[in-house]
Amino acid sequence: MSSSAATELRTERLRLRAPVPALGDAVVDFYRRNVTHFAPWDPPVANDHAAPDRVRQALADGAVAFGEGRSHRWWLLPADAPDRVIGSVHLSGISRGPFQNALLGYALDAAWQQRGLMGEALRAVIAEAFSPRVHLHRLQAAVQPGNARSLAVLRQLGFREEGLALDYLFIAGAWRDHLLFALTHPGFRAPEGW
Repeated sequence: MSSSAATELRTERLRLRAPVPALGDAVVDFYRRNVTHFAPWDPPVANDHAAPDRVRQALADGAVAFGEGRSHRWWLLPADAPDRVIGSVHLSGISRGPFQNALLGYALDAAWQQRGLMGEALRAVIAEAFSPRVHLHRLQAAVQPGNARSLAVLRQLGFREEGLALDYLFIAGAWRDHLLFALTHPGFRAPEGW
């Protein structure tokens, strides 16, 4: 089953846009503003990961993956500042067949924290992931136990804790444990022919 996810989602305060190379400068700025903010939570990145040419290529590759239904990333832009990227939500590792699952990742600019924006964005992405267009049964997220804000937003959205994955990802110079969470779509219907 091929996905045809919406390339733009709207919430009260946000516009979520699929990757396009035209977002390059705004994404570069987002990465550069948040290097220190993301360092404790994200795996290491290449030194040139925020280089404009590399970002534009990643956006072009992301647009292809989005169109093919292999992964979906939406960049978060404030409704009143549509040229400024302040975060992203990503569905990766999309698996079809009997799993119908995706890995959920998300990031929010340090200056835009504690306003409920990530919860707002995630509600829109969850609705899209469970819609007939994308039609997933399950979303899985992994969070370091010390990331209180991320844990809180998942719990508020109804994700259930499924266990502790030891030495899950290499982050900030060490293998870090992660709590695993999942949300399933109770109304999921298997495609005909299963």
